[in-house]
Amino acid sequence: MQGNAQRRMYALGRLKMGERNKTEQAYENFLQQQLTLGMVVWFKFEGVKLRLADNTFYTPDFAVMRANGQMELHEVKGYMQEDANVKIKVAAEMYPFRFVIVRSRPKKDGGGWNVIGVGNGN
Repeated sequence: MQGNAQRRMYALGRLKMGERNKTEQAYENFLQQQLTLGMVVWFKFEGVKLRLADNTFYTPDFAVMRANGQMELHEVKGYMQEDANVKIKVAAEMYPFRFVIVRSRPKKDGGGWNVIGVGNGN
């Protein structure tokens, strides 16, 4: 039987496709600023869906094109569950994109974002 905390987490359910949680919305606001500054030329929430195996897909939170033309796939996480961790690592081995995990940095630590590269392309 699952612990109470884990049951409560699952009880909330997943958001519908195209809906952002608060952290994802805050990161989208950050990407919009990066777009204005010319550091990012394009981004799309849930804009790419990657096939990992039969009936197994991975949809990163954001597809991002940097000003230098590099495509990146960003996964915004407050907490990383094991299946998400495995999927991003498998995708990083299969596809020629730069994969990153993005976590918000606490305000007491200066705020902003921690970006962690995943796989060989980082």
